[in-house]
Amino acid sequence: QVQLAESGGGSVQTGGSLRLSCAASGIRFSAYCMGWFRQSPGEEREGVASISPFGTTSYADSVKGRFTISRTNAENTVYLQMNSLKPEDIGMYYCAARSSCSGSWYSETAYNAWGQGTQVTVSS
Repeated sequence: QVQLAESGGGSVQTGGSLRLSCAASGIRFSAYCMGWFRQSPGEEREGVASISPFGTTSYADSVKGRFTISRTNAENTVYLQMNSLKPEDIGMYYCAARSSCSGSWYSETAYNAWGQGTQVTVSS
């Protein structure tokens, strides 16, 4: 049974930082592409970042230069370091896993498994 467990969300002021973690179990983690998505109130869920098994990364334009996705295969964990946070970064952040790395990394339908999410709040 695949399980993805996010942690690290919280409330920070504008300009602050948070580091999200996602611990995976039930999959051969080192073979999976991993992604982070977020959903803001009243908005659709959107792709934030993705990382391949070998460390190739992709980012949404809105977070480039501020967010960094990374992974530690030995610990079955993927991270999202978020710096220079803005109020528009507010939302529920979800970890996702896909067994095939082909296709669009930002498409929800490409992913096989999802976590429950962790809330990020940024106050101005």
